[in-house]
Amino acid sequence: MGTLVGRVALVTGGARGIGEAIARRLAAEGAAVTITYGSSAEPARLVAKEIGGVAVAADGADRAAVRAAVNDTATRHGRLDILVNNAAVPAFGPIGQISDEAFDQAIAVNLTAVHTASREALRHLGEGGRIITIGSVNADRVPFPGGTAYALTKAGVAGFTRALAREVSARGITVNNVQPGPIDTAMNPADGPLSAVLLPHIATGHYGTADEVAALVGFLAGPEAGYITGASINIDGGFTA
Repeated sequence: MGTLVGRVALVTGGARGIGEAIARRLAAEGAAVTITYGSSAEPARLVAKEIGGVAVAADGADRAAVRAAVNDTATRHGRLDILVNNAAVPAFGPIGQISDEAFDQAIAVNLTAVHTASREALRHLGEGGRIITIGSVNADRVPFPGGTAYALTKAGVAGFTRALAREVSARGITVNNVQPGPIDTAMNPADGPLSAVLLPHIATGHYGTADEVAALVGFLAGPEAGYITGASINIDGGFTA
């Protein structure tokens, strides 16, 4: 028996990378999982099929689509217990060279969608409910130039987490922020162009895996993590040590 049997979870951006690993982990623990996707329709459908879940198209920059994904999940299952705000977009480059469009997209997906999904989920979450957002250690440390826009969004997530945890604690709902460091994904492969810059800052000397992040999320979603709330938890191999 998994720790999440009978629970219903929504994972935004669950078609690839960390989001996919989280969706698979929650499903393995027994949860009924819905994932959202933007442009990755086929990968999302494949993941949903393999975990016995549902894939829903929802552009993270579209507030109405985000709200609909939350409410449709709750309606389909008659409840919602776990929201994982995972969907995000990168936004890197010198501050004078990032376009207004790229900046606005990062704010919309990395910040506004987190607020929108969390607000909507709170209409359904009850005692033991969980809101978990995937932030970034770049909220705390940016050891390279060009990270202003991305760091702004992820620092915002950390502050939002602390504030919301205070607001909903009386309802028995926890709110936490998982901050991965360098993780081996298609977006930032361990043998990619950024590895030479990042590896010297990692105490363990290697990238982490999406499954390791998913394991932390699985714990925070479970019954043994009820006393953890308002936390930003780094999973970074000592990147911020």
